[in-house]
Amino acid sequence: MSLVLGIDIGTQSVKAVIYDADQKIITASAARELSLSQRSDGSAEQHPDQWLDALAAVTEQLRDNRLNSVEAVAVSGQQHGFVAIDQHNHVLAPAKLWCDTATVTEAEEIMARMGGADRCIDIAGNPILVGYTASKILHLKQTQPEPYSLIDSILLPHDYINLVLSGERSMECGDASGTGLLDIRTRRWSQPMLDALDPDRDIAALLPTPRQGLGQIGTVTRDAAARFGLPQGIPVATGGGDNMMAAIGTGATSPGRLTMSLGTSGTVFAYSDAPVIDPRGEIAGFCSSTGGWMPLMCTMNCTVTTELLRGLFDTDIDHMESAIASAPAGANGVTVVPFFGGERTPNLPDGRGSIMGLTNANFSQSNLLRAGAEGASFALRYGVNRLKELGIKASEITLTGGGSGSASWRQMIADICDVPTRVCTHVEGAAFGAALQALQLLEPDSSIEDIAHDHIRFDDAKGAHPNMDNVARYQDYYQRYQDYVSALRPLYEAQE
Repeated sequence: MSLVLGIDIGTQSVKAVIYDADQKIITASAARELSLSQRSDGSAEQHPDQWLDALAAVTEQLRDNRLNSVEAVAVSGQQHGFVAIDQHNHVLAPAKLWCDTATVTEAEEIMARMGGADRCIDIAGNPILVGYTASKILHLKQTQPEPYSLIDSILLPHDYINLVLSGERSMECGDASGTGLLDIRTRRWSQPMLDALDPDRDIAALLPTPRQGLGQIGTVTRDAAARFGLPQGIPVATGGGDNMMAAIGTGATSPGRLTMSLGTSGTVFAYSDAPVIDPRGEIAGFCSSTGGWMPLMCTMNCTVTTELLRGLFDTDIDHMESAIASAPAGANGVTVVPFFGGERTPNLPDGRGSIMGLTNANFSQSNLLRAGAEGASFALRYGVNRLKELGIKASEITLTGGGSGSASWRQMIADICDVPTRVCTHVEGAAFGAALQALQLLEPDSSIEDIAHDHIRFDDAKGAHPNMDNVARYQDYYQRYQDYVSALRPLYEAQE
């Protein structure tokens, strides 16, 4: 029996799955919620100690499920988070996360030093967006110079968990792409970008050399085995960012597969055998964690939007699902522009949430709840369209993330994007992808594509095909949404 462990360090929770590769089933899973420290300036932080405490709680839940028999482990982690450690591997400051928008000035400063966003794209393949790690590093330098001076290594969230598990500092090209400092064409650190970040310090010396694709970084140490209940000495895979691991877990490991994640953030991504550079900088030109590339579009407000509205009405998931299903496509004219935490695509870090089109006749709970899901979906449709313009086309979309559990939302995506949708039988795409990456260490003669093909199953009963009447309606509703965004943009920019 080949048992492997996949771990996902998310924004809202830490999750883990034990996967039995022989029976091809997840035999056990567990999760522990995380808290998020947010301030009015846009800061969004978590201390890495919280991840470790949650991971210990999760593995404790799995101890009676043959956790001590797993043969390999891999870690998925939220992208872009900045973990600064000293020479003793101690964390120097809370980790600023992907959804932190307090570093707008620093992002602009780095790009100005480079000669603008277009020059950044020419040099490294991506602009420096506020969510990327680079601006968070400069922010620490400018606001907390003493901790900054003590940095001995810069890591990302999944890298830090790898360090705790194996004692090894490492980074791989997929997650490293999200720093904004990697030349995604050469898969090496971009010296011009590093110099723009801090011309007075050798930033390259603080960054692990990016690993190329799959492999092993080390083994579980005695201390980690004692703390988390894992067998000492089992291999630890490279792991990767949550989107990269979700790509593995949903089968987006070869061209022609498109995945959409309906999570805290919303993402649309695909696999490519060659770099995909967007001259407009709207599609992130990331590397994959499997040796290729993974063009990706990210929005910051996906289930954030639906959860805010659900909380407003103090209702449960089942009631929200019924309410969304009861409202018609287009929510009777109500439109939610879901930029509640600022937005990355379009690049509006000072954006705000707006509810448009309200009248005496359509002001209802069901319309507002449906409009929230539609607004998040319209934002993602833009990514599907932009990927198509860059040559990335797909005949179907694989959905993952918490929102994919909603039948109404699955149908909504099919109608809005005019593409069939499907979901995997397993729910946790990122954690499962990590488990499959761990399995590849035990089956080195198998490619990750073969492993994904052999172990991923789809739930045909939950697939959705476009309703052509709604497809036609959504063409108009999507344009209405885009018109609202265009009208609101000057208001966001005026309040900067």
